Amino acid sequence: MTPTIIVHGGAKTITDDKVAANNAGCTAAAEAGWAVLISGGSAAEAVEAAIRVLETDQTFNAGLGATLNSDGEVELDAAMMEGSLSWGAIAAAQGIRHPISVARKVMDDKPRLLVARGAERFAADNGAEMCKKDDLIADEQWQEWKEDQKVIDRPNTVGCVALDASGILAAGTSTGGTTKQQQGRVGDTALVGCGLYADNKIGGCSTTGDGESIIPVVLAKTAIDFLTGDRHPDEAAQMAIDALASKVKGEAGCILIDRQGRFGWAYNSSHMACAYMTQGQEQVAAFTKK
Repeated sequence: MTPTIIVHGGAKTITDDKVAANNAGCTAAAEAGWAVLISGGSAAEAVEAAIRVLETDQTFNAGLGATLNSDGEVELDAAMMEGSLSWGAIAAAQGIRHPISVARKVMDDKPRLLVARGAERFAADNGAEMCKKDDLIADEQWQEWKEDQKVIDRPNTVGCVALDASGILAAGTSTGGTTKQQQGRVGDTALVGCGLYADNKIGGCSTTGDGESIIPVVLAKTAIDFLTGDRHPDEAAQMAIDALASKVKGEAGCILIDRQGRFGWAYNSSHMACAYMTQGQEQVAAFTKK
């Protein structure tokens, strides 16, 4: 099986002054995940490694740099799913540096979604990296929230899909939600079928965009279903985004890898930060527009 990894830094508008940062961040994430894959690591380990990089980069809406809710706080959602249909997720959690790692711990324990204090307690009890909740507030996000600025290059959910040498697929997503969202609001990221999906017999998907639009069309599972009949992931991704646009309003994007290791992505926003790596490439390929 051909190891492959693809990451996204969100479907959004990316201003010229942030193109380099988006490319650099997604490249670093893909490199981290690829290093795991070529050393014989699992798809889940690669997805976790890649998303952890994005969760420490203030360019992206995950971990440090996440958007602030209506109360000026960072609330984090994350999920991981393996192609065996095992999954784990957390939502509306505070004070967790790497929510994707906690989602993986939940998955490895037993599939379920933990929220708020329950997620935080599970994280602390299982040795996750905890911090003061204010430590996750980035300066730029705080200034925009405090001054009630209209943000052009709004950050969005990050994600990753990987296929390892054993033919196992994994997908992960991580987010801080939407700017000034109501305290306690949970979007698509932590919901299996919406923010992510993985099935070893078909493929893996991670989504990004407006959760309230992604949820009713079950975007990740819709994209996976379009892979049937040996359809290329690029075509399946575009069909999924077209299906969303035909039914609801809202911006969205998705990345896909099929069981053969082919990859693709599509979006209906102005830009989508994306990077990928597979055998035969000399280096990671990164884009902010397709």
